[in-house]
Amino acid sequence: MSSSSGAPKPSDRYTRRTTSNDDDLDVTPDYSTMSGDYANYTVLMPPTPDNQPYGGGGVPPTAPSSGGGGKPDDLPLPPYGSSSKLVNRRGGGGTGDDVHSAAAGKMDRRLSTARVPAPSNNKSLLVRSQTGDFDHNRWLFETKGTYGIGNAYWPQQESNAYARGGGGAPVKMEDLVDKPWKPLSRKVPIPPGILSPYRLLVMVRFVALFLFLVWRVTNPNMDALWLWGISIVCEFWFAFSWLLDQMPKLNPINRAADLAALREKFESPSPTNPTGRSDLPGLDVFISTADPYKEPPLVTANTLLSILATEYPVEKLFVYISDDGGALLTFEAMAEACAFAKVWVPFCRKHGIEPRNPEAYFTQKGDPTKGKKRPDFVKDRRWIKREYDEFKIRINSLPDLIRRRANAMNARERKLARDKQAAGGEADAGAVAAVKPATWMADGTHWPGTWLDPSPDHGKGDHASIVQVMIKNPHHDVIYGEAGDHPYLDMTDVDIRIPMFAYLSREKRAGYDHNKKAGAMNAMVRASAILSNGPFMLNFDCDHYIYNCYAIREAMCYMLDRGGDRICYIQFPQRFEGIDPSDRYANHNTVFFDGNMRALDGLQGPMYVGTGCLFRRYAVYGFNPPRANEYRGAYGQTKVPIDPQYDPRHGGGEGAEHELRPISEHPDHEAPQRFGKSKMFIETIAVAEYQGRPLQDHPSVQNGRPPGALLMPRLPLDAATVAEAVAVISCWYEDNTEWGQRVGWIYGSVTEDVVTGYRMHNRGWRSVYCITRRDAFRGTAPINLTDRLHQVLRWATGSVEIFFSKNNALLASRRLKFLQRMAYLNVGIYPFTSLFLIMYCLLPALSLFSGQFIVATLDPTFLCYLLLITLTLMLLCLLEVKWSGIGLEEWWRNEQFWVIGGTSAHLAAVLQGLLKVVAGIEISFTLTAKAAAEDDDDPFAELYLIKWTSLFIPPLAVIGINIIALVVGVSRTVYAEIPQYSKLLGGGFFSFWVLAHYYPFAKGLMGRRGRTPTIVYVWAGLISITVSLLWITISPPDDRITQGGIDV
Repeated sequence: MSSSSGAPKPSDRYTRRTTSNDDDLDVTPDYSTMSGDYANYTVLMPPTPDNQPYGGGGVPPTAPSSGGGGKPDDLPLPPYGSSSKLVNRRGGGGTGDDVHSAAAGKMDRRLSTARVPAPSNNKSLLVRSQTGDFDHNRWLFETKGTYGIGNAYWPQQESNAYARGGGGAPVKMEDLVDKPWKPLSRKVPIPPGILSPYRLLVMVRFVALFLFLVWRVTNPNMDALWLWGISIVCEFWFAFSWLLDQMPKLNPINRAADLAALREKFESPSPTNPTGRSDLPGLDVFISTADPYKEPPLVTANTLLSILATEYPVEKLFVYISDDGGALLTFEAMAEACAFAKVWVPFCRKHGIEPRNPEAYFTQKGDPTKGKKRPDFVKDRRWIKREYDEFKIRINSLPDLIRRRANAMNARERKLARDKQAAGGEADAGAVAAVKPATWMADGTHWPGTWLDPSPDHGKGDHASIVQVMIKNPHHDVIYGEAGDHPYLDMTDVDIRIPMFAYLSREKRAGYDHNKKAGAMNAMVRASAILSNGPFMLNFDCDHYIYNCYAIREAMCYMLDRGGDRICYIQFPQRFEGIDPSDRYANHNTVFFDGNMRALDGLQGPMYVGTGCLFRRYAVYGFNPPRANEYRGAYGQTKVPIDPQYDPRHGGGEGAEHELRPISEHPDHEAPQRFGKSKMFIETIAVAEYQGRPLQDHPSVQNGRPPGALLMPRLPLDAATVAEAVAVISCWYEDNTEWGQRVGWIYGSVTEDVVTGYRMHNRGWRSVYCITRRDAFRGTAPINLTDRLHQVLRWATGSVEIFFSKNNALLASRRLKFLQRMAYLNVGIYPFTSLFLIMYCLLPALSLFSGQFIVATLDPTFLCYLLLITLTLMLLCLLEVKWSGIGLEEWWRNEQFWVIGGTSAHLAAVLQGLLKVVAGIEISFTLTAKAAAEDDDDPFAELYLIKWTSLFIPPLAVIGINIIALVVGVSRTVYAEIPQYSKLLGGGFFSFWVLAHYYPFAKGLMGRRGRTPTIVYVWAGLISITVSLLWITISPPDDRITQGGIDV
């Protein structure tokens, strides 16, 4: 039965350990019975009952007999118990504990060879390779041996000495698998295969432009020096402008946030947070609105609902709305939104709704049940849709309801006054006249804000402060709904809490400069510091809502990561809805948001562009960042850390000696002349700074806070706190302070957002551009040509104001990087390009009228330079499309509107800015209407509306002059005895190029497709022909060819 009965068993030969470096046993079997496969191998013979007796003298019950009939599977599998035998270096046996005591130093390397079953045949022997190395992987595979010790495998037997710690306590696998420290974010570089050619092409185009300009200067057109001179000046400016725009785009980067790591660090159970309660810092969210008739309350209410339902700890989220108009319509619309939020917010949490703006959710295309698994989703959605429709009806009926209520209450007051007058006689003769046409709230009291019929103390620019906490602070523990809480929605296991919400309207009085939106933002900053004091603040326009409910968490990954204490704000790209499919007027502005802003993220950070920006409160207060640097040298090539002990009296920069001083000892901390006289507000500064720090969970984290520091519940609001919030938003609070000068949003410009961001960068702060996979926020943009041009006019005017102010980047500190300085310089300079652009757009027409060109002839050198510059521009565009993700059509639309806006809005902005600087004439702008088009059949009906504005005049003049010049040029060439087609070709090509850029403008003036009267085309043709014939009559073509001053 046994295989050993037919052949003699080979004898085993044991030897002492050799002088090799191996610590295993050298066992040499008899090779006479082996095949040639293992002739050159030294075999390790494992200890078995056949050749290694047990210490007890007998055979264990599980051991096979010496007859050889047993199988290796009959042996106990490793790891073995204390009765297992280990072979020592002299071949002797002993217990496992004896061997550990005798050869503990060797056992580290031999632990996995403790017990090996005998091979079933000679070819399955574990052997050494020809190099003398033991085949450990094969041994593990064939014998199922143990793997030693470590965090991948750990022996479970209590008898194993390695299974106990130094103090004798048992060691478990969990003790070894300690979670490593993870960063919350990382940089994702642009692939070198895209970025390196991009930078090379920038250099090639720069050299080509330089050589081209040198050639143009050295080769004037002597026959038309005036034409040559205008073109040279324009080309030099365009080259300079291109350089300012291109240089900051040399180092674009992408970023990625780790939401799982954020949840693990701040919201998972740990020794410092046993219950797993959120340790994230508080967040104050601001919504700005001014006029409920231009910014519909329904749009604002949807924005509020999307914020209340976002995925952020409910007890850490605080929402504020600033109604700068003080309108009762906005107040009651927000009250209706708070009532609807009690069912909308739990519905979103229960079913994972996205987006959480009700209007956007119910109007989006696609299957609403996609990805939904709960069986009651369809029923819940049908019910909540009906509730939302009723909510919209209530919002839309509010203006009429408020008017009817006011009329009824005022009629009652007049009746009471008449009755009083009739009963009192002459003493109450003026009672009826004293009754004012007030606006009444639903509870029967006067509205403290703006009345429908303005009166003293109740006008749009003359009313008291209003602070109304409509939703109180929620409980700090999760409150789950129960089955019977709502008659239609099952809220079981759904958190039914809603974040705190407060309505604010700052005080306005005659004689005070309220500083428009910047003043409203600063009022919200102060009131929120008193009521909630979140260390971070997120601001929205009333028409921008949260499209990605996890976007705020992604921003927190950057703020709370290592080095995040040096970040002043996180800017999100602006995305828009309701834009026509062709994006005729470049409303999406993707070239700026996905190209320029992404590139600035590789420098010191993107600019602040007004909405969708998360701020560090401490940075808004005007403090310097920790560990700031200065960039010295001709182009800032030397980075020098600022010494906190450096005294500015010995040549240091402003504020350098206070860089790392504790906030409680900061010299500006308790200065009333800086922050105002509210002690309660001043006390919140140090708290906000501390709570905004990253976790001190790694030695490399500087300026951090310990884990679990933000787990304490927040105290409820009391009357004194609300009264203090009312006081800090009064119109007199900012007197003799630095609010608007150094603290908060900066005053003095219609583009207060850019100036505010510039001031922070100038102090050494950094910013981050957060592009999420799903759009973070979405809003609306004007698609009408007139509204779009007025929007661009406001931005350009603010840039001109920046250029002529102390916020000019030429006056920036050394803490601003060189390329970042160029980007801010471009912000102030780009409107002045319009002066050169309009001249250059008229050059082709002047060439066709005069019969000359900007060069004497179409020289091959000129054409080669032109071709090289054009090709490099096209290749740069293609590579920019690759790393930014924009489309070629979007790039072309941006180029077209750059010409349209440059010759209209930018030109007007330069003139207005000069008037303000020279003559002191203030500039006023109307609020851009955010109401949707009234045409239900066509959502883009507003695109075809023609609203005349003086901004149309320059583009119309350029278009008309170029069309007439084309006709004149063709007529001149056709009627000439010696036609000069080269000059016609040059002038005609550039004229056509100009007209191609104006195509969206001309299409916008034509209105809806098919509605342009035919007579317009007839008149245009007649006028062109008449003017061309008149020009030929006045200046008939001659038979001479003039070239280089020589008549032929």
